Amino acid sequence: MDKVFIESLVVDAYIGVYDWEHEQTQPLVLDLEMDWDNQAAARSEKLSDALDYDALSKAVTALIQSRPRALIETVAEEVAALVLTEFKCPRVRVKVGKPQAVANARQTAVEIVRAAV
Repeated sequence: MDKVFIESLVVDAYIGVYDWEHEQTQPLVLDLEMDWDNQAAARSEKLSDALDYDALSKAVTALIQSRPRALIETVAEEVAALVLTEFKCPRVRVKVGKPQAVANARQTAVEIVRAAV
């Protein structure tokens, strides 16, 4: 299966378990890997045959910014569900990093893989 990648998508979000984390946004860094058959798009050169990664990135950003969340695990699950249902990808890998979570670490992150049922 072919793959489409969105790497290092930065989304400012209200995220965290502590009250102070909901007073200002923090960056989340997302890496997405989606299974997608690129043959039709390659033949036609039509966006309608491709996975529209611009629309997908905007939808992911809107989802994350729609409300505060406590955990990046929640963000990962919700993003995976969006990609599978709204964009009809058969499989997605979602990595959500939180650069400001741990002092002296570049970032902490979770990664999940989900498939359409």
